[in-house]
Amino acid sequence: MITLRKITLDNRRDIFNLEVTEDQRRYVASNLSSVASCYVLATNGGHPFPLAIYADEQPVGFVMITYRITGYDLPASIPEESYCILRLMIDKQHQNKGYGREAMDKILAFIRTYPAGPARFCWIPYKEENIAAKKLYESFGFRSNGEICCDESITVLTL
Repeated sequence: MITLRKITLDNRRDIFNLEVTEDQRRYVASNLSSVASCYVLATNGGHPFPLAIYADEQPVGFVMITYRITGYDLPASIPEESYCILRLMIDKQHQNKGYGREAMDKILAFIRTYPAGPARFCWIPYKEENIAAKKLYESFGFRSNGEICCDESITVLTL
């Protein structure tokens, strides 16, 4: 069973040590870098949510959700009051087990509680050549809005 959990003093090293495969590294920043980005966002008025992804009691992944401020330019068609799944990764040892799909269910359920404020949209920036990510996002109803932001395609879901 997949759960989303806070990153704590007890689990932080386990989360920082999770890695994607070598060929996936061009698509996602390290978890340590992402958590550091969350600190910067939080101290500059942002609302980041760095969360560990667990399968039962085993940490298997990481997600970074932001509200309003992402640290990057917002796509022109996305209102500021939106959620963004800025990072999502499943550790290389735990891929192809359905954890990414289960995690996305939990992530969207979390976002739909509107933990930082109301929103009509959730969006995800991704590299167009990351076909696996694109298929996962589309299976949850995300659709391309035709924008490219910071060299990444933008896919959007109406909440």
